[in-house]
Amino acid sequence: MIRQPIIVVMGHVDHGKTSLLDKIRSSTVAAREAGGITQHIGASEVPIDAIEKIVGPMMKNTGAKITLPGLLFIDTPGHEAFTNLRKRGGSVADIAILVVDISKGFEPQTIEAIEILKEYKTPFIVAANKVDLVTGWINSKSNSVMASLKTQNAYVQEEFQNRMYQMIGKLSELGFTSELFNNVKDFKKELAIVPISAKTGEGLAELLMMVTGLAQRFLEAELKIEVNGPGKGSILEKKEVRGLGMTIDVVLYDGTLRVNDNIAFANAAGKVQVAKIKALLKPRPLQEIRESSSKFYNVDFASAASGIKISGNGLEEAMPGSPIVQIVDDNYEKDIISEISEVFDTDKKGVILKADSIGGLEAISRLLKSAGLGISKKGIGNVTKRDILDAFTLNATEPLNAVVLAFNVQLDEEAKEAEQSSGVKVIQGTIIYKLLDDYKLFIEDKRKNIVGKVESSTVFPGAVKALPNSFFRVSNPAVFGVEVIGGRIKPGYTLINETGEIVGKIKEIQRDKSKIDMAKKGDEIAISVDGPTLGRQVKENMVLYTRVTDGDERLLQGNFANLLDDNEKELLKKIVAIKKMSKRGV
Repeated sequence: MIRQPIIVVMGHVDHGKTSLLDKIRSSTVAAREAGGITQHIGASEVPIDAIEKIVGPMMKNTGAKITLPGLLFIDTPGHEAFTNLRKRGGSVADIAILVVDISKGFEPQTIEAIEILKEYKTPFIVAANKVDLVTGWINSKSNSVMASLKTQNAYVQEEFQNRMYQMIGKLSELGFTSELFNNVKDFKKELAIVPISAKTGEGLAELLMMVTGLAQRFLEAELKIEVNGPGKGSILEKKEVRGLGMTIDVVLYDGTLRVNDNIAFANAAGKVQVAKIKALLKPRPLQEIRESSSKFYNVDFASAASGIKISGNGLEEAMPGSPIVQIVDDNYEKDIISEISEVFDTDKKGVILKADSIGGLEAISRLLKSAGLGISKKGIGNVTKRDILDAFTLNATEPLNAVVLAFNVQLDEEAKEAEQSSGVKVIQGTIIYKLLDDYKLFIEDKRKNIVGKVESSTVFPGAVKALPNSFFRVSNPAVFGVEVIGGRIKPGYTLINETGEIVGKIKEIQRDKSKIDMAKKGDEIAISVDGPTLGRQVKENMVLYTRVTDGDERLLQGNFANLLDDNEKELLKKIVAIKKMSKRGV
């Protein structure tokens, strides 16, 4: 059996995700939500006859035929539904529609959605929404945007093309080759952009034709299911409903679930839990899984692909993002663990990560990894005192990792107290990209502080050559002119000669009779040095080196090697060799 493809709708807040589905469903979900912003995760099944009603005229012209039973749309307030639509190795979603406001372009959550789609390798189409806001645009009352475009004035068409070019250019910067959908030659290599208006309905016909056509052409193998096989799905949300008790919203992507089936899923600790299905509820046709209980009806069974609400005993610890499987043999525990084990994998070094769901945990882990950042500990639920103490211990060896990233979770009271007394940085957020950006800013600021401390307290490699005819004071202190021929020198640095003997300590550096704090390669300056007598320990054209301690050497050859350029690294090797030769008495 061919199941209906699972379509996730993503995009920045207010770019028209729910309005698009409202137009398809002929419903008013968006109008009833606070501020018109999707507040919860939703799933809507759109049957084939509703799709044919919109694309019928276009199908007659092209001769195309829809063979799918319908489409299952997942509406999201951001990343949540998509990341919770997870299964091992990728996403439950077959295709994504990325909604972008044609007048605003690519905003932060748009970029976040693209990054997540790339990480999960999910094919997607760009719906360039709000073409009706192009200056001078006249509603043609058609579901076809191309038919509508032909009726527009020349200056409107030109403005439309300019906005398309801007979008294509931005997608190119993000690594995608894209085209207006009717100019795409290879859908496997080029990203299709479909202009639409969720308000007027223009472009809906092309968008639905693209989604159904691409699903039928490229995803036929993935859409084949054994309809009577064991049910498999992914938990979107868990919530208590009056009259039903604890329920879970599930996207079923394979097989069938029945009332009285036993199901297994993971809890926040990554352990497998078991529950029994007491009731299966489905949204009424063209209604929404987020709606009140009156919009649902009881069914004896549900087959993939569908959005269902499950009521049952033992659902209290169900974790959003967890896979859910029907128990048919003793392998169920192994099946669940195999899917979630990689989510809880950690690195030897890294931050501590807490999230509200398995999907959120996985999405952030993927993005941190792609940015070259590690996670030493991760878990589901609020930040605890133990998390703060674990982060505190990292301060001694890995100060950049002494951080707790808290995604969509709060701090326990004891954790708040521990945070204030320990100095551990807790970064909280409800948007993935913002959380990661805040962490990167913390790293940048912390590195600047650490580098500043290192640069002020560490002796760097430096070499100076005593200039001829530039001895100004013989001793106490010796004052003479030098050229810095390598690295850098500062007041307080101790100088050694080529045999490793200590010559003296730099007291002051002057350029044009003004004191300076540091001199670098190429500078000609005067230095005063406590210790030597000119003509004895220091002679004209003699080369002197800064004395780098063993501790400074380890720093500059280890974590802070990036503070040295190639010439300084070579100079450091020479100074280390001089020190070794001096210790051996050579």
